[in-house]
Amino acid sequence: MHEREPKSSTLATFVKKLTVRKLCHEQVITAVNGSLPGPTLRVREGDKLVVHVLNESPYNVTIHWHGVFQLLSAWADGPAYVTQCPIRPGHGYTYKFNITGQEGTLWWHAHVSWLRATVYGALIIRPRSGHRYPFPKPHKEIPILIGEWWNANVVNVESQGRLSGLPPNNSDAYTINGRPGDLYPCSKKQTYKLKVVQGKTYMLRIINAALNNQHFFKIANHRMTVVSVDAAYTEPYLTDVVVIAPGQTTDVLVTFDQRIGSYYMAAKPYASTVPAIPFDNTTTRGLILYEGDTSPAPVMPALPDFDDTPTAHRFYTNLTGLAGGPHWMPVPLHVDEHMFVTVGVNLLRGGQRFAASMNNESFVLPSRLSMLEAFFDNVSGIYTTDFPDKPAVKFDYTNPNIGNTSLIFTKKSTKVKKLKFNSTVEIVLQNTAFLAIENHPIHVHGFNFHVLAQGFGNYDVVNGPKCFNLVNPQSRNTIAVPVGGWAVIRFQANNPGVWLAHCHLDVHLPLGLAMGFQVENGPTPSSTLPPPPPDLPKC
Repeated sequence: MHEREPKSSTLATFVKKLTVRKLCHEQVITAVNGSLPGPTLRVREGDKLVVHVLNESPYNVTIHWHGVFQLLSAWADGPAYVTQCPIRPGHGYTYKFNITGQEGTLWWHAHVSWLRATVYGALIIRPRSGHRYPFPKPHKEIPILIGEWWNANVVNVESQGRLSGLPPNNSDAYTINGRPGDLYPCSKKQTYKLKVVQGKTYMLRIINAALNNQHFFKIANHRMTVVSVDAAYTEPYLTDVVVIAPGQTTDVLVTFDQRIGSYYMAAKPYASTVPAIPFDNTTTRGLILYEGDTSPAPVMPALPDFDDTPTAHRFYTNLTGLAGGPHWMPVPLHVDEHMFVTVGVNLLRGGQRFAASMNNESFVLPSRLSMLEAFFDNVSGIYTTDFPDKPAVKFDYTNPNIGNTSLIFTKKSTKVKKLKFNSTVEIVLQNTAFLAIENHPIHVHGFNFHVLAQGFGNYDVVNGPKCFNLVNPQSRNTIAVPVGGWAVIRFQANNPGVWLAHCHLDVHLPLGLAMGFQVENGPTPSSTLPPPPPDLPKC
């Protein structure tokens, strides 16, 4: 069979204001091409994607292509002030990049302020022509995007929280494909519906696009087989519940083999914080309607309790990679850089304002030049390369009653870890318990990493490596570090540029729960970051 040559897919996108009505409330939002969610982009592995973004909104905007490797195309990654300055109102920017070595479900979203609450959509990568899935082809493939909704301007919600030094207001609802579902007021007609044929197998491409909450997802009377996470194939894993953190994707196969009827799919938050803090403890649901259904009452799934950490941990730790499958990369066994990074919520020194940090460094974005431009042009004063490999003080990380209260305080900085091209990095991500114990989803731009192990309490540097899965670990771009626990990840720094690593809870990113990697250029032109495109936005 002749393979189709990789093609170039071009899309024009317009970011502008859109008036919508949800929860008995009319709200002006920022959206792409007049829809919520925005358009689903469908490509094949090996394709080149060209997206012209014209910003007709009143806000600065960028688009991040969440999980795309961006090999030698860091200028298209999208986080504001990291790889580009924002696209100002009335201006545009063209993102150009190749989709290489990835198949599955990724997504795109705004990477400025809280705009990604309404500026987001699916990015579906199918195998190139002549190649097949490592499982039977499903009857249909359906994106399922879990979102979060505020009856307010989300830019104002975030800025008010930042100015007050307190957590922003909670959301008013969650959504499935932009629709809240019939448990919310004025929303009976705003329930997502999926019509299915009895006996057929469908692929649901689940994306957690919510800003601040992980979710449990279930379908009444049906089981799901996980076949991919974060656009990396997994060993098939049969489950009745999916747990998914903000930023993550999970592809499942569902055979609709029950009696003809109607069944709810539903998502509710997994909220692990101790002590508990207020959150939007509501449920969004959509309808699955079998062809020929005449039943008056759909079946509702029994969802886990919001704080069911054992169920969440069981799901996350039972996933394994499809070793030897398409685009599988073996775990690099030699490690060049060892890092131990604490993650948590703090207070700023000199006051009582909330902050967040990694290794007690609270990350601040620059404003006069992007970090990638500073790297390319060798401009000093934008960031420093002295992010610490470990915390300055070793302590009982997950004990909320530590005696040294000075450890609660952090300081602002813009620091990255400098890495040699092709070096292998192993990072222990250790949650802390200063002001609260919670699960933190950490997203690394520019790379997938292998998840070698996860656990609770303080990481044991002696016995921890004995638990590493070096054979078929799951490969991800976003890891949910267990509440009061740790995770160990490993990746190869084979992509020159400046890359953000941060908590994908938007309540924490503005507080400083982030750091960066500066990956040096390689020895050849094919391993060197090319110059910026001529239309790169200026600060």
